[in-house]
Amino acid sequence: MTHSSPITVAIAQTASGPNQTVNIERALTLATQAVDTGARLIALPETFDYRGSETDLSRIAQPLPGSALVSLMSLAADRGVWILAGSVHEADPDGGMPYNTSTLISPDGKLVARYRKIHLFDIAIGDRSVTESAKFQAGKDIVAACVDGLTAGLTICYDMRFPELYRALADAGADLVFVPSSFTAPTGEAHWEVLLRARAIENQCFIVAPGQAGIGAGEIPTYGNSIIIDPWGRVLARASGDGEEVISATLDFGEMAKIRQHLPALHNRKLPLIR
Repeated sequence: MTHSSPITVAIAQTASGPNQTVNIERALTLATQAVDTGARLIALPETFDYRGSETDLSRIAQPLPGSALVSLMSLAADRGVWILAGSVHEADPDGGMPYNTSTLISPDGKLVARYRKIHLFDIAIGDRSVTESAKFQAGKDIVAACVDGLTAGLTICYDMRFPELYRALADAGADLVFVPSSFTAPTGEAHWEVLLRARAIENQCFIVAPGQAGIGAGEIPTYGNSIIIDPWGRVLARASGDGEEVISATLDFGEMAKIRQHLPALHNRKLPLIR
């Protein structure tokens, strides 16, 4: 059953760089500022732990929880909040390439969900390219978790271009879906908002999308513009395109239930999920 009480969500938009220690300290500072807004649920962007020129990311990756998550786990326990720890570089226990992994931390400071990015970003933009599959291995599992009685789906960045993943999460009962990202500025200007609003509208769920600002992989500027969207496609909060920032919004699941009742698109589906 969908949780009917509103929940305040805050996004901590980061501008991570090549210094892993500094990144982790800044993420904790911004997450603390987000908690101070009174939010019950805090979300950080993709790869908030490191964005640099290292080609062998196994030098950066750590087994979970690793240094990037320990301080956030303590914050969650101390303040009694949920934290979506964007994504970090997770070392493969079998010695392969790292995973780009998003984790959910509960109010008692425990890791309760782990999602390894399925769709890896292999693209060329002008004279620059990004080839995630040369540095990461892809995950395989669709992940949803219980947050205060509601269902939250976990995805990462490029996943948003693959609506079948979000429909699978809707089938799993997702009330909200996280999309932590380090979205490039050129594609972000064209597609960031429209894709995220589409995922919210077609699956009648909230979208919480923390974005990175500053320079990302392949020395390509990232878009920022962290955003929270309701099931009607309305933008509830949006950050700027530049620098670090905290935004927040209240998610009204009673309103979501009304939208689903009055426009029962999920119930009216005719085609089964294609696997």
